[in-house]
Order: sequence, then structure tokens, then C-alpha cells
Amino acid sequence: MGRKVVLAACTLNQWAMDFTGNLERIRKSIQEAKAKGARLRVGPELEISGYGCADHFLESDTLLHSWQVLASLLQDKTCTDIICDVGMPLMHKNVVYNCRVVFLNHKILLIRPKVANCDDGNYRETRWFIPWPKKRYIEDHYLPRMITKITGQDTVPFGDCVLSTRDTAIASETCEELWMPASSHIPLGLDGVEIFTNASASYHELRKVTNVMDLVKSATSKNGGVYLYANQRGCDGERMYYFGGSHIAMNGELIAQGELFSLSEVEVLTSVIDLEEIRHYRNSVRSRSTAASKQEPYPRIFVDFSLSGSEGHDQSMPSGEKIEPKTPTVDEEIARGPACWLWDYLRRSKQGGFFLPLSGGIDSCSVACIVHSMCRIVVNAVKNGDEQVLIDARRIVNDEEYTPKDPQEFCSRILHTCYLGTENSSEETKTRAEVVAKAVGASHRSVVIDAAVEAIITIFTAAGFARPKFKANGGENRENLALQNIQARLRMVLSYFFAQLLLWAHGKPGGLLVLGTSNVDESLRGYYTKYDCSSADINPIGSISKTDLKKFLKYCANEFNIPIILDMLEAPPTAELEPLSQGKVSQTDEADMGMSYAELSDFGRLRKIAGCGPFSMFCKLVHTWAERYTPSVVSDKVKHFFRMYAINRHKMTTLTPSYHAERYSPDDNRYDHRQFLYESNWTWQFERIDEELPALEKHHNKILNDRQERRQMGEKKDKHVDPAL
Repeated sequence: MGRKVVLAACTLNQWAMDFTGNLERIRKSIQEAKAKGARLRVGPELEISGYGCADHFLESDTLLHSWQVLASLLQDKTCTDIICDVGMPLMHKNVVYNCRVVFLNHKILLIRPKVANCDDGNYRETRWFIPWPKKRYIEDHYLPRMITKITGQDTVPFGDCVLSTRDTAIASETCEELWMPASSHIPLGLDGVEIFTNASASYHELRKVTNVMDLVKSATSKNGGVYLYANQRGCDGERMYYFGGSHIAMNGELIAQGELFSLSEVEVLTSVIDLEEIRHYRNSVRSRSTAASKQEPYPRIFVDFSLSGSEGHDQSMPSGEKIEPKTPTVDEEIARGPACWLWDYLRRSKQGGFFLPLSGGIDSCSVACIVHSMCRIVVNAVKNGDEQVLIDARRIVNDEEYTPKDPQEFCSRILHTCYLGTENSSEETKTRAEVVAKAVGASHRSVVIDAAVEAIITIFTAAGFARPKFKANGGENRENLALQNIQARLRMVLSYFFAQLLLWAHGKPGGLLVLGTSNVDESLRGYYTKYDCSSADINPIGSISKTDLKKFLKYCANEFNIPIILDMLEAPPTAELEPLSQGKVSQTDEADMGMSYAELSDFGRLRKIAGCGPFSMFCKLVHTWAERYTPSVVSDKVKHFFRMYAINRHKMTTLTPSYHAERYSPDDNRYDHRQFLYESNWTWQFERIDEELPALEKHHNKILNDRQERRQMGEKKDKHVDPAL
């Protein structure tokens, strides 16, 4: 005989400090969960306030408004007959905790504080919250009077414990507790907990989705049970995008998976669980049973409620079965993640679209393709009946009768591109920009900005100074750089001017958001002009490598039917800021940088992810690059990188807010906290490299000689092989 229950993990697109909208989305998710027969509902981390409130968590107003939202839920008659697990910040004994509040039928059952905060990557949780240090311990929390009036409770249990219903046992984890080595779901499972909930705010990074799914499955593989993982979705006001993808796993297998990279504001993922399957799975592992018999117990709170229905109703529901997880490729992640982030930013900023300086190069083309992908996602959402997406689309284009049906047509309304050329620009890049803009559907124009460049130079010479010249015309490096930079900075000024007035020129209200186009490798190396057209309102590719962008464009060429992109990938990346040579580009990015984009990716991963300084980076690369470079060349490249990194580190403080996608992002504002004034010669560090060079060069030469000898011996043997064989 089975004992079946319906459980719900809810994905919500919450917005930091949007208490009104957050309340409505929570309420809607509870109602949908009930409609699907669920008797337990869990939502994402800090769903009442929004996860990204940052220093607003230090304000008493945030705590007050969170209680007010909870009061509305407790009073709502539609939120009854289902155990609701919601997240909010609250103060207990003058200490603020990140909490789960579990309630049922107008009563709070438990307040469970997070026991392990996250402080790596973009997370800074201990700046605002203290982790609960008292394992297996509960105490009384005195409720605000507004809550007491509703529940009739003066105090409720606060701490680390288990809820025991009439038919099962439930316990909570919060986000980081799934990742930490000593996760509590192991001892809780040994103590008989069968249902685990995890409220999460896990942001997107490329190649991260599979890791999350593996963790959710592994949480119950050795110990049995069911795990409800409810993740946040969308841009809640920061650089991160929360990718959704709520999951339900049982006994080590995934049985339900929510959508990844979706525009839906509320998604309720449910599954039917047979509790007897959990009990059989656990009892069949004898070593687990032995360990469980010795487990130190958790405090338990009895709840006079059953998650399972009548026996007849139980048998009518098919149990959840193993499914094959959907795992996106990196190309699909780039096509959908930044696109959904852009949509949230556009609709919530209440602007009328985007302005993109389209250079005809890989980076700006990638941004155009991401906006096009966004338009495709919007059109599909409208076709599938998403009323909120339709409402937002109509408001953005300022047409209450409009319905987006074609991605190119919708793109023509919201994406405005411009080729800002000079006498140093080539016809090839101008043509590529025009073709790409037409392919994605953007409203495009080409203009020449030489008059503006000349005006700046004229002002300088009018002050009594000589006219600067490019290096190709006999000028110094300083002159050459200044003449390049003024072109780049004027493009930024003109981009904002166009963005503010284009809709005005067409008789439409509002303005446009300027999109940035610098990739993570250029930012790491500092290969861009400070306050040039890489300076923008937001940047969807600012933490994506050039290598991944090239692969993404190949994907777009096939997926979006834009074959011109394949031709673009063959062209060497160039800034086109120096004079042409016989009408052709004479300047390339990799030559200017003194390193390839592939090498930059290696430098970036070792510097940030592996935590390498100059010396340890050299020690690693001397082996990794042994087939390509001698130790002396590796030394020169490492030193050159760190000099350029140090000289340009100040640029990281002014980076355009970028979609976070890569673990080696150099974004100074939230992610990569390092000084921006360096001793750029790295004297001590470089001397240590020099000390190691003689021995490494000798070793390297020996390896090469040994290989040469083996090759020669092989050639001699080949000469003596019997032709008949």
C-alpha cells in the first residue's frame, strides 16, 4: 500500500524591495500549488524581500515590510490547507538572520534560520546576516504584535529542528547548505526526515547548471528521501541572473525539472511522491540503517496535519518517475541567460528599447544576437499565452494594441543600432554591421564622426599646442594613443546622445538603454579606452570570453539563420582606430595586446579561479604551454600580462554593470575585490621567476633533445623495414 503526497517547488521572478509584486507572485504560487493538489509548498530564498537587497538588509524598514507581507499571507484564506515555506529576513534577539518561515492555516509552525551563509563569488551574506550556530536547538521567538493579532501566538519556535506531520517528517535547508561539505540533510535523513526543502538564490554562471542538478540528486542518493529545490529566477536588480531550474529528486534520481532561462514570473513544479518508496530504499541499505539507529535526534515539532490524502485518492495518482535532465550547451546558455536578463532590465527600467553602437566586430555582433534571441523568447512567450510578457511588450513599444509575432519585427521596434565610422574605419566592417543589423531586425543607420574628432583636435590646437599625429604619420606613442582614444570616447558621447533623442526624433516617449560591448578578456587585460563605447548602461557580454563568443556566433548563424556571421568570424578582431593601409585594416587586437585571446583566457582562469600570482602562474604555464613556448617565452608573456593588468586595473572600477557569466570575471564592483593601484614592475615576484629560469630552460632543452633523438631513431628504423612487410 502506498502513501502518496504532492509536493511543490516554486520558481519566482522576485525583485529586490518590490514588496507589492513579490507578495502577489508568492500568493499566486501558493494558489497554483494548491490547485495542483500540493500540501507542501516551498519558494526561493528571501522571496518576500527579494534576495538582492544588499545593504537594505541593514535597514529596519526592510524587516518591517517583510513582516507586513507575511501578515498578508497569514490572513489570506486562499493560503490555507497547505504547509507554506517562505523566505524573509528577520531579527531575533537583536541579530538579523536569513530565515524560512513555515506556516499552516494562519499559524506559524517554525522559523528556521540559515545555518551556513555564502561569502564567495558574488555573495556577501555575512555582511547582513549571521548564520545560526546552535545545531539541534530551538528557542522562543517573540512575534510582532501585528502577527500576534492574526495568529493568536505570542511566541513560535526558532532554530534548527524537524516538523513531524501525521504521516512524515520535513526539514529545511537554505541554498549554501546544499553546497557545504557537511550538509545537514545527511544527519537529518538518518534521523528519519523524509522530505527536504531547499530555498535557493543560485545565480547563473556558464557550465553551472549541471553541477546544481548533480548536487540535488546526490543529496538523496546515499540516504534516500525527496529533495525539493526551489530557485529564484530573473534579474532582481543586480548583475546576476537567477536561472530558475527548480528540481525535485527522490532516492538519487531526478523526477521533476523546472524551466531554465524562462520569462515566466511564477512556475510551480509538482511531483507525486510515494513515501513508501523512500522507506523501502532506506531499509534496503543495511549500513544506512545501522547508522540511523545511532543518530543523535533533532528536536521535533508535531503538526496535526497530513500531507497524504485518503487511501483511495492515494492510489489514483501516478508516482513521479525518473526523467532525463535537460542540460543546455554553453551556446544555449549565452543565447538565453543574458537575453532574459536584458528583458527584465528593460521592462523594469521602463525604457523604450536599446541603443547599440554596432562596429561590425564579434563583440557588438554578439550583443545584437543576444537582443535578437531576447526578441525570439518574448515572441514565443506571447504565443504560449504569457499575459505579463504581452503587457510589458506593449508598454515598451507604447502601443496597447500591439502583439509581437515576429522576432525581427519586434526587434526593429526596440533595438536601434548605429555604425559610428571614421576615416580609419573600413568598408568591410561597415558592410558587416549593416548586414547583421538587417538579419536580426534592428533599426540601423551609419554615420561618420570625423567632424566631431576634428573639432576636438581643433580645440586642442586653439589652446596653442601642436597638432598631434598618428604613429604611422610620424607621431609618438602618446600622440597615437590620444588620437585613438578620442575616437572611442566620442562614440560613447554620441551613443548616449542618440539613445536619449532617437525616440524623440520619431515622436515617441521615453529613451533607450545603451548597451556595452566589451568582453571579459579585454576587461582583464584593460584593452579598451576608459569611458569609451564600452561604457554603457548595461553590458550583456562583459563577463563572457572571446572564445565562448565565437562559438556562440556559430550557434547563432545556424540557429537564427544569419550566415553572414560565419564570414565575420574569419576577420581578425580590430579596433580600427589607426589609419588604414591602402584601404585595409593595419591594426589588430591581438597584435596590440601582445597576447592571444586564448592566452588571455588561461591568464584569467589562473589569476582568479586558481588564485595565482605571477610566480605560481609562471610555474603552471611553463608546463601547460611546454609544447608551444620555451620557459623564457612563458616568462615574458606572464610578466607582460601582469604589467598590463596592473597598469589597467583602475579601469575595472568603472566597468559597465555586466551580466555575470564567468568565474574569472575581473569586475571590481562586486566580484573581484583587489586594489587598483599597483607597483606595476612586480619587482620581487618577477625576480623569483628569473631565478627559476636557468634550470627550467635546461630541463626544457633536454626534453626537446630527447624528443629529437627519439624521432631520429624512429626514422632510422623506418629505413630498415623490409618493403615486403
